[in-house]
Amino acid sequence: MKIIVITGASDGIGAEMARQLAQTHGAGIALVLAARNEARLREVAEQCAALGAQTLVLKTDVAEQAQCRRLMAAAIDSFGRIDALINNAGMSAQALFADVKADDLGWYEQLMRINLWGSVWCTHAALPFLKQSRGSIVAVSSLAGLIGVPGRTAYSASKFAMTGFFEALRAELKGAGVSVTTAFPGVVATRTRYRGFNAAGVAAGASGLKEDDAMSVSSCARLILQGLARRDREVVMTAKGKLGRWLKLLAPARVEAMALAALKNEVKPR
Repeated sequence: MKIIVITGASDGIGAEMARQLAQTHGAGIALVLAARNEARLREVAEQCAALGAQTLVLKTDVAEQAQCRRLMAAAIDSFGRIDALINNAGMSAQALFADVKADDLGWYEQLMRINLWGSVWCTHAALPFLKQSRGSIVAVSSLAGLIGVPGRTAYSASKFAMTGFFEALRAELKGAGVSVTTAFPGVVATRTRYRGFNAAGVAAGASGLKEDDAMSVSSCARLILQGLARRDREVVMTAKGKLGRWLKLLAPARVEAMALAALKNEVKPR
């Protein structure tokens, strides 16, 4: 039986990955589901259990190191091993840097605690067990972790940091037989951006990105899980993302223009 820990599993991509894993593996998998919203976690767990999977629900705020350690300890206490850790928990943010008041900059640090440190702390706590199982780590970053996106300075900073951390960790763990897969979703049809911070550090209530061509949650989850199964180094999901990555090296000004074009007019720099 495979034991997989998923953070940010109460909705969106995390919940869909859990359901797809349960659908594929049935009784051959146990899912340790973590997020801050326990009620939604239990709904997801029930859906997975109906497909045959074993589940363990633990309310977890990854911005707190002690809770990250408690999560991995609970997984070991219940199942005795960890085969994969999917670092999916994250928070979005959209604000022009010039619009953020000095007294409100604290949410930049909070975003780092969630997006970067939550992944670091969970990975550190799980690592001894992943080495034992020669397992896998997945880090759900973002295209904003490859290409700086205007209006998302804090978010890009946190995701670039994730990208660098897991790239270095991949090299460190090569000899230990632990794979590290970094996923770079583009715009996905979730509500994450609506709940993310705005300039004042409160829920934005709207997305600043054009979402006409947003990828479905199910497609995004499927691509990430394919990367996990193949132990891929990276999963860049869209043609535009793959193009932007190479254009950044060859024609960086063109990439900046593409990034600006992805913003709604009302949130573009003035």
